[in-house]
Amino acid sequence: MKKTLITILRNRNTSIEQYRQATDQLGIVLAVESDALFPKAPMFVDTPLARTYGVHFKHEMVLVPILRSGLALLSPFMRFYSKASVGFIGIRRDEKTAIPELYYNKLPTFTQNNPILLLDPMIATGGSASLAVKVLKEAGALEKQITLISFIASPEGITHFQKECSEVNLIVAQVDEGLDEQKRIIPGLGDFGDRYFGTI
Repeated sequence: MKKTLITILRNRNTSIEQYRQATDQLGIVLAVESDALFPKAPMFVDTPLARTYGVHFKHEMVLVPILRSGLALLSPFMRFYSKASVGFIGIRRDEKTAIPELYYNKLPTFTQNNPILLLDPMIATGGSASLAVKVLKEAGALEKQITLISFIASPEGITHFQKECSEVNLIVAQVDEGLDEQKRIIPGLGDFGDRYFGTI
């Protein structure tokens, strides 16, 4: 399923409608995959016929998309984690130097027990994701409570990110070949935000 959806996202001829549908579907796939990372507590549940055992999350999630591309993952993750609180981190990357810069930060109240899912569709150099983790840590988060969710990543980006944020969990649908001279992921899928929001 992941490979099929990534193929749709890669295709330069994919329409904006198909692109958004594939994004939503892949987001749900990764949300389901992330579920296994988070602790559950036992509970009783009454069916129409009897009482039985079930489970529920011990602590509510915090969803934090990195603006603007991360907004595309917010809807599928909110559907899966419907009680989650939501924060936003705005980071822009200098097109010449590829150095990330923080321009917006609005986080909900959380404790070190709340799992935090950091949403960013692409990990190119790893700089933006590393900066976002730094922002979360400055707000009181521990690396081990953070999970970075991404569609596409470069090996260089993963190496840099794991060096900077060694205890952060990482869920990536596809690791690509590498980066070109402009620090773009190859083969990649182009500019995710432009294609999703129709600003090409």
